[in-house]
Amino acid sequence: LMHIDFAPPSNGTYNNAGSSRQLANYLEHEDFERMEKGIYTEGFFNLTNDNIYKSKLIKDIDSNIGQLLKTDAKFYAIHVSPSEKELQVMGNTEQERAKAMKRYIREVFIPEYANNFNKGLSASDIKFYGKIHFDHNRSDNELNMHCHLIVSRKDQANKKKLSPLTNQRNTKKGTITGGFDRVNLFRQVELGFDKVFDYNHQQTESFNYHNTMKNGSILEQLKLQEEKFQYSERKTENNQKKTLSFNLENKKTGYQAVHISIPNNTKQGNDTSANQSFILENESTFNTLLSITPLRTTYFTNHEEQIPKPKKKKKKGHRW
Repeated sequence: LMHIDFAPPSNGTYNNAGSSRQLANYLEHEDFERMEKGIYTEGFFNLTNDNIYKSKLIKDIDSNIGQLLKTDAKFYAIHVSPSEKELQVMGNTEQERAKAMKRYIREVFIPEYANNFNKGLSASDIKFYGKIHFDHNRSDNELNMHCHLIVSRKDQANKKKLSPLTNQRNTKKGTITGGFDRVNLFRQVELGFDKVFDYNHQQTESFNYHNTMKNGSILEQLKLQEEKFQYSERKTENNQKKTLSFNLENKKTGYQAVHISIPNNTKQGNDTSANQSFILENESTFNTLLSITPLRTTYFTNHEEQIPKPKKKKKKGHRW
């Protein structure tokens, strides 16, 4: 599950009522640690450029504050942290994953962020700077690459005020139109991730599942649990059928030996299996066998195995 959060304003590092310098300085701290160890680092980036100087970031964000009051937020800090599974599909090395992360921010996150204000904005209207961190200290995961974003309160033209923390939801009337629906943003960027990286979030790792289990009603949670159970049952059934995919090409004789291990329930408390052999005479027998549950393991030979005929006992000669 992709974890996205909007850092609440504070009097410390995330104080967004003044200059962005303090936050920019903080975002650079990991670079110095990695450079001392001779490890690869990533500079600041925006929609079109990489390796941007920190001084340019600070000047650009701090000057884009037209019509904002002294106590107003001048920018917002956003954390974008992929799960370990998501990072695995983004690349095999830190460089590959960093490149994929920048692509995700530019092609998915920022366009959806802009669109979610419902003011006809596109990615090019959003003034932002990103910084990728590789720090493992914040998580037990071996892979913990994440991205920090500094997003200006004003659009690129320094005309429209944009707040992702507003409680407005796509309002059409009143002094404030538009709004920002964070739940919708989380859903859309998850779909965008799947599309860009050819990934398929399973139900239990999707945003909808986690959001419902945390904030949904009891009925909604029960419905999700039921769907999860049904999905698990279908998956088990499909796996059993795949395991029992025999070669039935020999339709003339229709004989093939198959060894199947079925749990032996005669001994309570023992999880043992008894091997049994079946002779499949035709497709009907095969379909009947599919209904046997539960099946544990099936062993196949690489070629058609005929049941050996019993050897005839040699008659002993009479002694004279």
